Amino acid sequence: MPNSSAFAIKICGLSTPETLRAALDAGADMIGLNFHPKSPRFVTLERAIELAEIARGRAEIVALIVDWDERQAAELVEALKPDWLQLHGRETPEQTAAMRRAGGLPVMKALGISEAADLKTVASYRDAADRILLDAKPPKDAAYPGGHGRPFDWGLLADLDPGIPFMLSGGLDPANVAEAIQVTHPQGIDVSSGVESAPGVKDPARIAEFIAAARKAAAAIQKGSPA
Repeated sequence: MPNSSAFAIKICGLSTPETLRAALDAGADMIGLNFHPKSPRFVTLERAIELAEIARGRAEIVALIVDWDERQAAELVEALKPDWLQLHGRETPEQTAAMRRAGGLPVMKALGISEAADLKTVASYRDAADRILLDAKPPKDAAYPGGHGRPFDWGLLADLDPGIPFMLSGGLDPANVAEAIQVTHPQGIDVSSGVESAPGVKDPARIAEFIAAARKAAAAIQKGSPA
């Protein structure tokens, strides 16, 4: 079982060995492989297996799926052997719990936040998911889920039940990640487009800058001092 208590930095949407190694060398704790065909970060199973073998033993491997059924999830787990499943679709709490049973792995459920009322939805998943990934809601005309590089109002999380473990996503980048961590005190952070030079194209320098800033901010909170 992955360590759910340590602060985790996740680089999601990696698709090449070069950028994956850059993330590992910079100290990423988790790497995300995106299986949603409409995403510019989509990887085939064959490419994902190649990337997973590079990362195995150095970082936790997260498989991002959108509205899959239990059979599909179980087959992916058998082939890829990831450490986590990340559900980024419209999965209900019941479906989330079922996917956890089917895959036999911890599950991270992504939920969009745009207003205080969304926190009630978060609470309904606390027993179904091992972690919640709080993201910005996508634009109404978006072709795929996720925050699309936009942050949400982090102040909304002041009313979130402190007993709910969550990671923060949505519009994070090297310039704002320290502030995001200071405001929200998450158990981890997740970035994709914020470390890219173009949609789906990861930038090794931005990855390193992001991880360094996040690590410094998290360490400052643990010590009880400003970053």
